[in-house]
Amino acid sequence: MKTDINYSKAVELLQKVSSPEGFLASANNISNYQRVWARDGVICGLAALASGDKELIETFKKTLETLANNQHKAGTIPSNVMTNGNIVEVSYGGLAGRVDAVTWFVIGVCQYAFYTNDIAFVAKFNTHIEKCFALLDAWEFNNKGLLYVPLSGNWADEYITDGYVLYDQLLRVWALKSYNYFVEDDVISTKIKAIIEQIEINFTPNDLGDKYHQRAYQEINIEKFMPCSFSPAGYKTQFDAFANSLALYLNIGSQDFQDIILDYSISLKNETKLKLLPAFWPAIKETDLDWNLLKNNCKYEFRNYPNEFHNGGSWSMVNGFYGLALLSKGKSKEASEVLNAINTVNAVQDFSFYENFNSETKEPNGVPFCAWSAAAAVLIHQSLYTNFKFLI
Repeated sequence: MKTDINYSKAVELLQKVSSPEGFLASANNISNYQRVWARDGVICGLAALASGDKELIETFKKTLETLANNQHKAGTIPSNVMTNGNIVEVSYGGLAGRVDAVTWFVIGVCQYAFYTNDIAFVAKFNTHIEKCFALLDAWEFNNKGLLYVPLSGNWADEYITDGYVLYDQLLRVWALKSYNYFVEDDVISTKIKAIIEQIEINFTPNDLGDKYHQRAYQEINIEKFMPCSFSPAGYKTQFDAFANSLALYLNIGSQDFQDIILDYSISLKNETKLKLLPAFWPAIKETDLDWNLLKNNCKYEFRNYPNEFHNGGSWSMVNGFYGLALLSKGKSKEASEVLNAINTVNAVQDFSFYENFNSETKEPNGVPFCAWSAAAAVLIHQSLYTNFKFLI
């Protein structure tokens, strides 16, 4: 296996953010990052599995147990849990609840059980998982297959996506498929098929069945990638790098359209100064209609300036999943290029592992020593050099 300082530093950071209750979001005590977060913790946990490091894998187990122990009676998984040797505070979201905390939790439990061969771990949390899926069913609202996600309802919590958000539909598919590997339930198999069908009907160019919003679908032109979301108000048509990476990884959409997404994403990556995909593209500017929606969607301070944060900023974490998508399509050369670009930005300021970068100026933004920035490097490195693959 190829080892280098970039990989060693990434593993070292994951070790530093390991706590008795699970992975913390950052090694720095900044804002609310010294907490066990659902999505951050699971993504770090996936990297732990890929690394094969027994202590990191044990921290992943603790992360999942902390989240499960603080599941709301309604089924919601905490967005984050503040710990200090004891549980101090549990949050289920800020301005809105976090839909993706639920799906990441299920994915995490199943991936942990699969790679540790601990089938009893899934059984231990069976009731928790069933409550998660029942809650997701309720969040469809119209019982037509797609989740309805509030503004600020996922990792892009200060961006403009809302309604039928592509990213959340795809995570639900991955969660259901991961769980169904263990339970082999025909009802779940049927549900997975139905959700994928609705994703393909409403987010890809096709002449398939009835669209959720036929008029809005006809007004946009889906050509190069799946749009990031739609709602009764219409479609948001930005390229969501995380979501489209998940679509490729889960093999959703026709083969021809997946090839088009691949071509677009590789071209976009190659055109950027950082050689990384921006989280959402193009960036929203002050002259755009969505600027007002964007500028008001922040609880503390505004961070979504053009080419920064969610608004066109480049994240190692997002590109980690893009690298996995590239590898799943046999694009090892391009995945190696992404890993090199991630390693370059992670190494800025003596390996500060910043949260994200301005895609135009290349300046770092957000929190340093961000755990999932390290996780991204581990995920691609191990997938490239040890042929590590997740359960999908």
